[in-house]
Amino acid sequence: MDKPLLHLVFGGEVTDPQGTDFVDIDNLEVVGFFPNHQAALQAWRGASQAHVDEANTKFVIVHLHRLLDPDHPQEFHERRNES
Repeated sequence: MDKPLLHLVFGGEVTDPQGTDFVDIDNLEVVGFFPNHQAALQAWRGASQAHVDEANTKFVIVHLHRLLDPDHPQEFHERRNES
């Protein structure tokens, strides 16, 4: 079994919908931690769709595996664990 590629999904109100400057970092909504990009993407879509009427609310996916192991080869980072 492949090593999980950890992802974090979170969001909140931003000053500009095209940016990632969050208005109140003390009140960010953490959707969760996920073992692969597919699961993180599904969670991101659900959170984004739940806040579709809030134009200044944005959710993002953070590739934690890239932060935890930045020296690992690029193909490791781009692997998609679809299971």
